Amino acid sequence: MVFTKITTGVAMKVKFWGTRGSIATPGQDTAIYGGNTTCVEVVCNEGQRVVIDAGSGLRLLGEYMRDAGEHTSLYLLITHIHWDHLLGFPFFSPIHDEKTEIMVDGYPTCIKGIRYAFDNQMGDGFSPISFEDLEAKITYLGVLKREILRIGDVMIDKVPLNHPQGGYGYRFEEEGKRFVFITDNELNLSGEGHGIPELYVRFCEGADILVHDAQYTPEEFSMRRGWGHSNFEDALELALKAGVKKLLLFHHDPTRTDKQLEAIEQRCKKIVKDRGSDVEVEAAREGQELVL
Repeated sequence: MVFTKITTGVAMKVKFWGTRGSIATPGQDTAIYGGNTTCVEVVCNEGQRVVIDAGSGLRLLGEYMRDAGEHTSLYLLITHIHWDHLLGFPFFSPIHDEKTEIMVDGYPTCIKGIRYAFDNQMGDGFSPISFEDLEAKITYLGVLKREILRIGDVMIDKVPLNHPQGGYGYRFEEEGKRFVFITDNELNLSGEGHGIPELYVRFCEGADILVHDAQYTPEEFSMRRGWGHSNFEDALELALKAGVKKLLLFHHDPTRTDKQLEAIEQRCKKIVKDRGSDVEVEAAREGQELVL
């Protein structure tokens, strides 16, 4: 495959195009941390673009690519096919560009979910445009269900999510740097006091950056157990146990305002200080860029 290179000069660059969970929440109370649903862009050292999830934030990325005049190939990794992680795909402008090539991988049902955003093939259309009418070349790889996905010098591995209907979290490794993305994942599998599953500790071990679902507060979590999301204290506990350098709280609840997210950041920083740790913690913000 021939890629249009994006010059980075660093191992990896990560940008958040959507940080919200469940439903898009535009408005003055979500202006700082963002109201668009899950979409994260990773640009590798060799210039390949990898996009994680196709939430409403994907539309913004498409507009950026169009304005920049980019006709590029990209990888699209889907964590799972719940609607807040797919609803941006029909509005991603590159799908109407015949010069665009999209390589889809991720949870095994991912290509079915993308197609269903247009038509369930049983006569019920969800879009005025059919999947077959799209001009971009869209190919399903199916590598991650079998093995590690290699893109240039980057190795991408997966971990199963504890989420209704399942899903994948991802770990990117390139030139000694490690970026882990795990959303829609309920960490406290066994109830109060049983701790973080070792599976996730091992997967996140030594990560330079961990992005993890932190939709709920501990106070809310007891009423939402089994819904497939974590509270911010469990996400922080995972980061501490895994020796992560920086934690980004993610998949913000649609009811959460900017002021409430700022308060959650402060609660996490106090826990870190009390534990004598130096891990950095903040809530992910739409438009935020990170460099590894």
